[in-house]
Amino acid sequence: MSNTDAAAFDCLTRRATRPAAITARWVTRLARLALPQCCELCVAHTHGALLCEDCSADLPRIFAACPVCALPSSVGAVCGACLDDPPPYAATVAALAYTFPTDRLLHRIKYGGRLALVDWAGSLLATTVRSALALRVPENLPERIVALPLTKGRQRERGFNQAREIAVRVAQTIALPLTSPLVRISTGPPQTALPWAERQRNVRGAFLVCGDVRGARIALVDDVMTTGATLAEAARTLVQAGAVAVECWVVARTLPP
Repeated sequence: MSNTDAAAFDCLTRRATRPAAITARWVTRLARLALPQCCELCVAHTHGALLCEDCSADLPRIFAACPVCALPSSVGAVCGACLDDPPPYAATVAALAYTFPTDRLLHRIKYGGRLALVDWAGSLLATTVRSALALRVPENLPERIVALPLTKGRQRERGFNQAREIAVRVAQTIALPLTSPLVRISTGPPQTALPWAERQRNVRGAFLVCGDVRGARIALVDDVMTTGATLAEAARTLVQAGAVAVECWVVARTLPP
């Protein structure tokens, strides 16, 4: 999508009305049932799903992870790095490890405009989040969802914000409000173009809070957490603006080299 008409297509603007959104979802479901659907990975027939059962079962998961940064950790305990230097976010939930074929699927969304895969990513993340939240006390649960924003220029160039599109699906599934109090103001180079050591410096001061987040418990949604520098800067900005706690929900987590 070229997104030359920002008023019509830019997902920074107001979302479609609820009846229109419900109608669109039903039309999509009917189309998938009526038309042959093949698995995105192995091209097997899937009866309407985007991935077949075998490929879904083989996706790379992190079974024992640090609850703060979501990196592999013995018996799921808080890792030494988070104990030594706690990040500004309180927890991280990651559905998958960012290795093959997860990386290919998310690349198709982000750089290939394969927005049908957003349904798969959002549903997978929502299921993972539900399982994680079921183990926690109600007082510590997030009250609202915030998608990690892009700069307006980069979003118009891409045509959409993949984090926002995933967050919409997650919010609908777990019935939490999706709000937009965070704006990205930095125009630095993309994080993927930088060495790991420079990413934290690149995003310093990249965000601005333009809404009231005082006393809020917020879940930040993104597609991938690599070093965590961007999400950490966003979380730090929200906490400085008065948020009580911020946690990260991501479809995939990059593993250490």
